[in-house]
Amino acid sequence: MKSKPDAPAERGRPEAGQELLRVEGLSVDFPIRSRVMRRTLGHIHAVNHVDLSLDTGETLGLVGETGCGKSTTGKAILQLIRPTAGSVRLNGQELTTLSKRAMLPYRRDMQIVLQDPYSSLDPRLTVRAIIAEPLQVHGVPAATHRARVDELLDLVGLQPEHAKRFPHEFSGGQRQRIAIARALALEPRLLVLDEPLSALDVSIQAQIVNLLKRLQRELHVSYILISHDLAVVRQVSDRIAVMYLGKIVETGKCEDVYTRPTHPYTQALLSAVPQPDPALRGRSRRIILQGDLPRPDAPPSGCTFHTRCWRAEQRCRDEVPELIPRDGFDHPSACHFAALPTDGVASPAASPS
Repeated sequence: MKSKPDAPAERGRPEAGQELLRVEGLSVDFPIRSRVMRRTLGHIHAVNHVDLSLDTGETLGLVGETGCGKSTTGKAILQLIRPTAGSVRLNGQELTTLSKRAMLPYRRDMQIVLQDPYSSLDPRLTVRAIIAEPLQVHGVPAATHRARVDELLDLVGLQPEHAKRFPHEFSGGQRQRIAIARALALEPRLLVLDEPLSALDVSIQAQIVNLLKRLQRELHVSYILISHDLAVVRQVSDRIAVMYLGKIVETGKCEDVYTRPTHPYTQALLSAVPQPDPALRGRSRRIILQGDLPRPDAPPSGCTFHTRCWRAEQRCRDEVPELIPRDGFDHPSACHFAALPTDGVASPAASPS
């Protein structure tokens, strides 16, 4: 039986640094069904006991390879996908027990910006109708829609006359600005940014990054930035969470993770980031991971990364490592043998970049 939600808290200006979101033990399994036998053959463990937290005005970067569960985690937090297990609390309110109808008031505080600005906007609607749609759904008086849409267009760097046009008349960067304006229509406190820059040119990416930073300063909105581009994540994020096969394997403050990565998977990801300083390029070594990402319906025993890890020992095959600080390091890592790249632990597959 679904519980009735508490009345949403007064939507005043949030205080910076106050905890907004807490996720504990979040898991999402997808059943594998036989079309012939009409039965469940197994499950894909897309997200496996993920713990996250986010403060008001903070950005959490969620990074990892394609297929590691980043987007599924973001959608499960928003309750667009119902978690198999775990807790998601927004401003202290548990969301996983609410019905779709009971969730509606809380969706004002949570919005998403999707990856592809070419397919995330309805081509049949004008920009004004697209941005005003959330206002209409949530019962905002129609008399205020025009002024609010013009305000949002100005906020994201577009002109009021753009409201009359259709999405196909805009560039990719402009379409993403429209998508951001729509996401901000209800003054949310949390935005899940699901690969918002990957479909854009590099120069346009820089403009959108600057826009997101400005909006965060002005609106005190919190971001979960999902991306495989670690260079972009570093520019925007306050904290980083690295995902592998549905689990968080390393997390911490942005600079701590980037300058002192202790998990082999994090080190491999960071070794692929281009080094802008020519003087430092020769000092870095590219770590090439051997093998493919394991199947999520049949993950390896123990540490799921051990099949591709050059540090793996028998303990890694037998024992699941906890996500805890290790051996004097100041941020958690799910590795039995956490070490810095300079600690003399090198990959046999490493080669100079």
